[in-house]
Amino acid sequence: MILRIHRFLTTPCNKRFTPQVIFWFSLSLTFTVVYSLLALREAFSGEYIVQDDARQHIFWMMRFLDPELFPKDLIADYFQTVAPAGYTTVYRVIAALGVNPLLFNKLLPVVLNLVSASYCFWVCLELLPVPAAAFSATLLLSQALGMTDTVVSGTPKAFVYPLLLGFMYYLVRGSLWFCLGAIALQGLFYPQLVFISSGTLVLRLFEWRNGKLGLSQERRWLCLAGLIVAFLVMLPYALKTNEFGPVISVAEARQLPEFFPGGRSRFFYDDDPAKFWLKGRSGIRLTSILTPATNAAGFLLLLLPLFPNKFPLVKQISKEITLLLQMALASLGMFVAAHILLFKLHLPSRYTQHSLRVIMVLSAGIVFIILIDSVFKWASQCSQSGFSRTFSIPKVIAIATTTIIAAALVLYPSFVDDFPITAYKVGDTPSLYNFFQQQPKDSLIASLSPEMNNIPTFAQRSVLVASEYAIPYHVGYYQKFRQRTLDLIDAQYSANLSVVKEFIKKYDIDFWVLNPIELKADAIKDRKWLKQYQPAANNAIQQLEQGIKPALEEVMASCSVFETKGLVVLEAKCIVRE
Repeated sequence: MILRIHRFLTTPCNKRFTPQVIFWFSLSLTFTVVYSLLALREAFSGEYIVQDDARQHIFWMMRFLDPELFPKDLIADYFQTVAPAGYTTVYRVIAALGVNPLLFNKLLPVVLNLVSASYCFWVCLELLPVPAAAFSATLLLSQALGMTDTVVSGTPKAFVYPLLLGFMYYLVRGSLWFCLGAIALQGLFYPQLVFISSGTLVLRLFEWRNGKLGLSQERRWLCLAGLIVAFLVMLPYALKTNEFGPVISVAEARQLPEFFPGGRSRFFYDDDPAKFWLKGRSGIRLTSILTPATNAAGFLLLLLPLFPNKFPLVKQISKEITLLLQMALASLGMFVAAHILLFKLHLPSRYTQHSLRVIMVLSAGIVFIILIDSVFKWASQCSQSGFSRTFSIPKVIAIATTTIIAAALVLYPSFVDDFPITAYKVGDTPSLYNFFQQQPKDSLIASLSPEMNNIPTFAQRSVLVASEYAIPYHVGYYQKFRQRTLDLIDAQYSANLSVVKEFIKKYDIDFWVLNPIELKADAIKDRKWLKQYQPAANNAIQQLEQGIKPALEEVMASCSVFETKGLVVLEAKCIVRE
């Protein structure tokens, strides 16, 4: 029995569609489907549910169904402008077929998870032709994706894993045209991947021959073709004139509280270098890379090949395993480049957290099977020496080790709170959404209420500002957004009604949503997002603590047109007439 288990788990298989391969591949996809369905169940557990990041990247796509929505909307125009062309095209085509983008956003992750899992399985099988290892790696990937909202977001970053793993698969298979196609798609969906893939191609040119480092003649044409495609697909980004540019500089970012502790887009950790380099937007995201924690076993892949007699399965590892090291070096190289050119290449973490996670799940999946094989080989040697005729300890150890590893892999999500992590947000004021849906499509709503984060998605109406859209990386956009927020804070807490009226006329406001609780000083103190906007926030706190009442409080009763769950909707025209 122990011999059959050993063979079932660790026997190499060089043919692609044997019963053994099909079994492990099917089992891999089964777990992926189960995890995806758990997320899908949450997505459809209510009427007003949306993924957190989708509130930024999807709401404006309702324009595909109704071009009259969000007219002259700064926020919608910005997010539409910065959206990658391929990502936008997919949603546009789906919308042309009559499918609501918000519905498609919930279904898309299932497809992306399955494609990612499929590529992961076949990539691992190319690196070590043991189907159980491919299953192990794929299971780890599916769990990793269940512990982050990357894929479930259905945003551009959701395409990272299928495109990166697809590139890896076609690269190790030597499929020129598919490899080039993967690079082109990376540029259309998630441009940062193009730099990693290009760096990987360049590193693959170098190889050891007879103890010397030389250039590979076999790979030069693939590298050249890949770099040409990368150049062509990235050229439009270089030539494109962004009406919301330029990208913020380091000096400018250091002047904004948004990039420091408590900020909406915290980046700098001047008080903690370890966090700066390992965590957050500035770091390699080590915690994410080692999630699930079983990924840490991947580091052993650097050591096990040094002991081929103790770990004989390492002899079956393909020479293409160097791809993992090459991609890791390319990722770290781009991480350094992103810091040097901050923020021109966007966030440094974008170049490590996804690619290194893929590397670790593949490495860990291989390591687990190598360890299992080693234990079984040891038990077999004990049996041949006659030790097991008297004692069955080696067999018990082999089976126990396999059981522990299998349990750790399969049951890991059971010990993770809220698995899968989806970051779905639930809208809890449906009557408010219905009210605004009945208003003209060009309506503009002013409010500092957190509920404004949901209005563009659930009511398809424009908001002047909301914390979800306070993205500070493009100066042309954020200067306007920040000024709007400062003006709104000044107006909402001003004791002079004429200031409120001037604000309404300046931005052509149609409605103002107030929560009486927000007219208290503590409400501002508790909102980290509002405290970024100085001196307006501190002025408002000081005024309220002195007992000076906002002018809006005086017109709340006379200008109210709707009220629900503590939120009062005021008609702007009424305020102006007061």
